[in-house]
Amino acid sequence: MNQKPMLTALLLAACAAASLVEAKPLAGSRPNIILVMTDDQGMGDLSCMGNEVVKTPHIDRFHDQAVRFRDFQVSPTCAPTRSAIMSGRAPFKNGVTHTIFQRERMALDAFTMPQALQGAGYTTGIFGKWHLGDEEAYLPGSRGFDEVLIHGAGGIGQTRFGDFPANEENLYFDNVLLHNDTIVKTKGFCTDLFFQSGLAWIKKQHEAGKPFFAYISLNAPHAPLVAPEKYTKRFVELGYDAGTAGRYGMVENIDDNFGRLLEKLAEWKAQENTLVIFMTDNGATHLSGKLNGEKIKHFNANLKGAKNSPNEGGTHVPAFWQWKGVLGEGVDVQALTAHIDLYKTFCELAGAKLPAKMQELDGRSLLPLLKDPAAQWPDRELFVHCGRWNPGKRDEAKFQKCAVRTARWRFVNNRNLYDISKDPCETTDVADAHPEVVSKLRESFDQWWESVLPKMVNEDLPKVAPEDQPLAIRYNQQLKEKGIPDWAPEAF
Repeated sequence: MNQKPMLTALLLAACAAASLVEAKPLAGSRPNIILVMTDDQGMGDLSCMGNEVVKTPHIDRFHDQAVRFRDFQVSPTCAPTRSAIMSGRAPFKNGVTHTIFQRERMALDAFTMPQALQGAGYTTGIFGKWHLGDEEAYLPGSRGFDEVLIHGAGGIGQTRFGDFPANEENLYFDNVLLHNDTIVKTKGFCTDLFFQSGLAWIKKQHEAGKPFFAYISLNAPHAPLVAPEKYTKRFVELGYDAGTAGRYGMVENIDDNFGRLLEKLAEWKAQENTLVIFMTDNGATHLSGKLNGEKIKHFNANLKGAKNSPNEGGTHVPAFWQWKGVLGEGVDVQALTAHIDLYKTFCELAGAKLPAKMQELDGRSLLPLLKDPAAQWPDRELFVHCGRWNPGKRDEAKFQKCAVRTARWRFVNNRNLYDISKDPCETTDVADAHPEVVSKLRESFDQWWESVLPKMVNEDLPKVAPEDQPLAIRYNQQLKEKGIPDWAPEAF
């Protein structure tokens, strides 16, 4: 009998098993956790996802060696996604129905994921964008973070919505930020600074031997589309417009910084006990531009919609997880997963004990899928709504820019049905062919809507003038009393 085919089959089986996950249990394994999340970067904004213009070699290599959640869903805009990650529940249950007008403030009754990690002995740090409220009680230092370096509002320079007044004049360079309890003046490009600050802090925690959670939450490549000239030059020379050059330059700058993060973790021998995650907060923006004066469409992974859309292009994002020597490499998970799942997953990894009285969590732990991508994963319904209705118009907006997603279906705006399993680009409405599905998802959405209405605690609040924004008041007071000191991260 020829033994060669049998040996080959055995070797292939062994390799397949090795590509999944190490045998040791994940629950209570207490890894360090680094979550890198970019802002307004879509599925098509990476070369590993098919973009032939932008170059992201470091993220590409990470992707190739990671567990890839291929159907990972978030909210259509940034503050809602951030609140879902921090609370483990649907954004509207946190009162987060917008990104401005005080409707971005995460309800104070949420026991946050970093608070849970702190209770498990982790130290926690945030570097970049918070966007869940700028009043003292809402700031990350009051919501579970030990180390804080953030801008205000939803973006650097958005002074009318709450960022520091000085940032209106120095967009993305040499910004004024909040470092723990002090407003400081920094030097350099914002993405570089957030990574540098995060790395300096990570090294200190690693050397102390204490588990940590680092949330490197970037505001790039959110507009304004600004990047250092060394990153925009290539695109300008290719003939792209300034906006495209700025945005793609921001993406390539992110890639270089992410590569440096991975390099330093390897240098510090921190990879074997550190889970690193790369994801984005919602779909892409600025999907058109000019090349040599001609209007063009930018690559969006062939998805329908973009940021602030209830379609796949608004909520389907990259999610790559890597833990060297523990998680499998080059493993695809096809199950329907979401931002609300991070809370339970991180808590289970950390062995965190949650309080008896806290918010009900909507998410699931992803540990079964991390151990086995083919693990049993019951179907689920995920609810999407772009929010952003005008004051007093909430009820009228119920079926505007909304969706229900299951493993197979996407039901959009209470009328259009797409079979995502066969039509991920949402080209063909099949509602008429599946009335029973439409009826079921319509009923589910109605029930969900009624359940979240009482929790929308930020509705119909008054607009706040720029000079009355919490961080503007704090900035002007500190400027008058002791000035704004220069600050830089520690060397590492």
